[in-house]
Amino acid sequence: MFDLPFPIHPTAHARGVPPHVLSGDNDPNHPFALTLTRRAPADLLSGRAAPLVITRFATLAEAMQGAIDHAEGIVPDAPPQLLAILDRDARLVLAGAASDYAVAWCHLVSSAAEARGVVTEASQLRAQADRAAGWGEPDKARRLRHRADLLDARLVDPLWRAFAARALQVAA
Repeated sequence: MFDLPFPIHPTAHARGVPPHVLSGDNDPNHPFALTLTRRAPADLLSGRAAPLVITRFATLAEAMQGAIDHAEGIVPDAPPQLLAILDRDARLVLAGAASDYAVAWCHLVSSAAEARGVVTEASQLRAQADRAAGWGEPDKARRLRHRADLLDARLVDPLWRAFAARALQVAA
């Protein structure tokens, strides 16, 4: 999901993303991009499934604060949005689910073995989601896919694992 072969192009704002919460800018020289995943079927089928860049930041701390600012603009009772912070090479630095004025950052994998287990579990959840969709249970399929996406969000690039873990400790 976060292994992006396409360049990330900034956009003004995503559907449902209030533009007034943007606290960074879209300077391409800033290394951290706060992104919103696009999982709508139309986006997946059209090839536009690459994440939407909400804004860019000079530091990881600013990007984390930008994610919180974004969460404050989400309407109550809206489904959680999966936000990701990517570096300039589109590597996953940190991800979390934003809703109800907060961001629940995903617990990071700590090793390659744990990452393999997470990938296996996410694949199984997606297979279950496909079966549920085939059986006419779209709500269950959506929930299973969301759980799989949250597992994928734990797969921080190995170059960023220690740094992101420390950033989460400091933020707590």
